[in-house]
Amino acid sequence: MKKKEILFIAGILVFSLILWAVTAYFRRGTCNFIRITVNGEEYGTYSLAEDREISVNGTNVCEIRNGRAKMTEADCPDHLCMRQSAIGDQGGTIVCLPNRVVIEGVSDEEPETVSSEFDTVV
Repeated sequence: MKKKEILFIAGILVFSLILWAVTAYFRRGTCNFIRITVNGEEYGTYSLAEDREISVNGTNVCEIRNGRAKMTEADCPDHLCMRQSAIGDQGGTIVCLPNRVVIEGVSDEEPETVSSEFDTVV
């Protein structure tokens, strides 16, 4: 290889590393809430800062601990939702297809209201 080719390849690598570092810096820590939807309708929006256990329609249980949300119980036959990665400040999605439950990480700008301490009102 010629000296110009080596410099060109090194320049591309340096540019790629800088671009990766800048995008990683701006993407970190953007999700502060989770939104739970059941059958396409919003069930509630909850803060990742508050540890709690959320019962979703008596079929699933979502647990928020240490800023991460995870499905801990489900009555579906395959329990794939319980094996999915926890949702943290980087976001993510947990789906329980048989029960039509979706949990997704959302940023602090998105939710208009945060659910109260109680899941239901009698």
